Amino acid sequence: MKQPKFVTFGELLLRFSKNDHARLSQGDYFTSKYGGSEANVAVSLATLGDHVEYITRLPDNPIGHAGAQTLMQYGVDTRRVLYGGGRIGTYYFEPAAGMRSAKVIYDRSGSAYYELKPGMIPWREILRDADVLHVSGITAAISRDAADATFEALDVADELGVRVSFDINYRKNLWRYGADPRQTLRRMLSRCDMMFGDAIEFEFLCQRSQPPFTAQDASFEMQMAEYGEWFDQLHAEFPRCSKWLMGMRNMVASNHHLLTALLYSDGQLLKAPIMDIPDVIDPVGVGDAFMAGLLHTIYACPGDDQLALNYALAAATVKNTICGDFNLGTDEEIRALL
Repeated sequence: MKQPKFVTFGELLLRFSKNDHARLSQGDYFTSKYGGSEANVAVSLATLGDHVEYITRLPDNPIGHAGAQTLMQYGVDTRRVLYGGGRIGTYYFEPAAGMRSAKVIYDRSGSAYYELKPGMIPWREILRDADVLHVSGITAAISRDAADATFEALDVADELGVRVSFDINYRKNLWRYGADPRQTLRRMLSRCDMMFGDAIEFEFLCQRSQPPFTAQDASFEMQMAEYGEWFDQLHAEFPRCSKWLMGMRNMVASNHHLLTALLYSDGQLLKAPIMDIPDVIDPVGVGDAFMAGLLHTIYACPGDDQLALNYALAAATVKNTICGDFNLGTDEEIRALL
């Protein structure tokens, strides 16, 4: 059977943090790691043995080239990354500690990706042999030109019959160029075949409340009938999307999370076990691990939606134990957790 080809598109970022859970205002030194939602999906898929190509625009300087080389080390195809512009986008991350929430400060205005314009990327050449194009709401949130380039990619994917994977990834602090985020994200959702979002993002996008996930341990009972009605309504509104994956997290403390997920697939609602994670190391990129796990299993084990859901949850659980944006959990580790 032909190995599927995944293409992910988005902005590669440089993440800065202080060591040992220090606040951004403390200490003299920052540590840095590359990351970004769509790059995280690419690295996770490559770690699982999939063929994945990452498309972005990076500055033509040592920082930009080092970012591409970092992805290459994990097996991601970066041959058609564009180079230009003056700087890479960055963000500053202060991890949660105890009852103190995490803090994220973005610095992305004027980045190489911010200045990306429609027509710069040869989408027909890139997507002609692709099976899936993965984008997220972030790809349309950075700038108007980047949003137009995202919809250009979606147009070509439709033209070539490439399936579209979409992560809501609503980041309210990024939408600064005047577009209506809910309207734009709904346009993207209407063009996708598979999607992921956490419960809060689902509520924002669809403006419908849902039963709360307030688990304190793995014995929590999900209100499946209410969720079933909720997903039936969503699917009626966006009929093209055949698989809806919703991640759900309850934070008992900064390092103690309860994690589960629901998958609505072809009219059937499935639930995953509840994972009790008492020693969270780094929760950044957990949603990306969910999406990569789903995509990998859909093609590796076609027709088994329950396995796809459970595998996606296991992949996300493993990510909570790994420092940095990338999920480096292997297929062997994820299956052992299953």
